[in-house]
Amino acid sequence: MNTPSHSTQVDIEQLDGQVNLYQPASSILELRSVSCAYDLSRPAIHDISFSAREGEILCLLGPSGCGKTTILRAIAGLEPVQAGQIFLSGRLVSSSSETLPTEARRVGMVFQEYALFPHLRVADNIAFGLRHLSRAERRCRVQDMLRLTGLEGLDRRYPHELSGGQQQRVALSRALVQHPVLLLLDEPFSNLDPDMAGRMRQELHALLHRMKTTTILVTHDHDEAFAMADRIAVLNQGMLEQLDSPELIYHLPATRFVADFVGQADFITGQVRQGLVHTELGEFPNTLNRPEESEVVVMIRPDDIQLVPNKSAKPRVAARLFRGSENLYTIRLPSGQMVHSSESSTNVYEEGTAVELRVSATHTVVFPAEQPPRSQQRDKSDT
Repeated sequence: MNTPSHSTQVDIEQLDGQVNLYQPASSILELRSVSCAYDLSRPAIHDISFSAREGEILCLLGPSGCGKTTILRAIAGLEPVQAGQIFLSGRLVSSSSETLPTEARRVGMVFQEYALFPHLRVADNIAFGLRHLSRAERRCRVQDMLRLTGLEGLDRRYPHELSGGQQQRVALSRALVQHPVLLLLDEPFSNLDPDMAGRMRQELHALLHRMKTTTILVTHDHDEAFAMADRIAVLNQGMLEQLDSPELIYHLPATRFVADFVGQADFITGQVRQGLVHTELGEFPNTLNRPEESEVVVMIRPDDIQLVPNKSAKPRVAARLFRGSENLYTIRLPSGQMVHSSESSTNVYEEGTAVELRVSATHTVVFPAEQPPRSQQRDKSDT
């Protein structure tokens, strides 16, 4: 089995610079050590701190029950804050002692259920929150939103006469027509079929950047987060695991939970000897600078591994999953551990085929072997 090949640290530094070219002017939203709890003995979110810059799309990513929607509701003023502070455009809007009402925050919201008024036509749904404006100004704003969201000609229809994607556009128009300081989106694509969701992501991403709308998007789908976000905040059991660009979240995860949640990842055990991490897949740089004979694990992604049929090789193909453009192979190593490799859909290997594994990782991510994922740590403390 060949020694893995790796790029130098310069590659990672260049990547870091390339994906952080987006530098908006100022912070629109800031959370400072925010905690919320439905049960005072068990916080739903704990000590959450982050900011969203002007014009930025920031995604809250994590599994169900991790606190994503609680954060969104706290930002909107729908959930009280037990500790910490929330600022909008530099103004304190939530703390343990005071809460600015939702209607005074200039926040637009689109939830999983679009909550359109069934008895109102599209134009009237969009204009619902504009009653303080003159009729001419309302008409002008509605026409602008119909044009921007591709709803021209549908203004006289009722919600039940629209497709799911069109209903979503109406909900977005109703939120954006009020020129909110901040737009909050809670799983906005969950009711759409995969093809429609993909198209809507592209359209919405372009629209939000064109309007320079600061947006907080909640999702459990890492592909959706990668497609939409300028930065991603990964949450786990009410705590913030990592806040970074999509590229760095994927290539340089800060924790084992992040590594596993944002894409297929295998963790190969290894030991530090003579300055290198020795594993069943070869030698890797000791990026943690762990002392000699330390036990560690190395993260390997399927796209890091290339398969080469070799009758004398000991690893064997255990399974193949066809994914259209690629095959995802499960490989059994001599130790019994399973790893995965993504190959072109034209590279078909039967179960049991002996294969040589060539690791071409462009980066090396190493975690201490003795440190379990944070979710396991918290589970132990709860028992």
